[in-house]
Amino acid sequence: MLVGPANDSDGQRLPDLLQRLLGKVPRLKVIFADGGYEGVPQSLMWRCFHWMLRVVSREDSQQGFTPLPKRWVVERTFGWFSGYRRLTRDYECKPEVSEAMIRLAMSHLMLRRIT
Repeated sequence: MLVGPANDSDGQRLPDLLQRLLGKVPRLKVIFADGGYEGVPQSLMWRCFHWMLRVVSREDSQQGFTPLPKRWVVERTFGWFSGYRRLTRDYECKPEVSEAMIRLAMSHLMLRRIT
């Protein structure tokens, strides 16, 4: 997870995120992403990290609401965050504090599921 400034696009922050993941998730093979990562060269991802980047985007022929494969997992997680008052509004001034609050909320969610 990486929280960055709102004026940066997702594709610009990808190298920072990949650097954080390197060496921490040895079983990682496929990264699912939304359309913000469309321009990332997939062959470079494979050569550098041995990871495949799959961009999940909506088909032009789709009409109305249709859950996209793998993407609903992220949207469901964002829905869980709405239960935490500190995450419902952007109170924080620094991205590091926002990231810490998200980590705390996810830790709480995981601990509740374990017990």
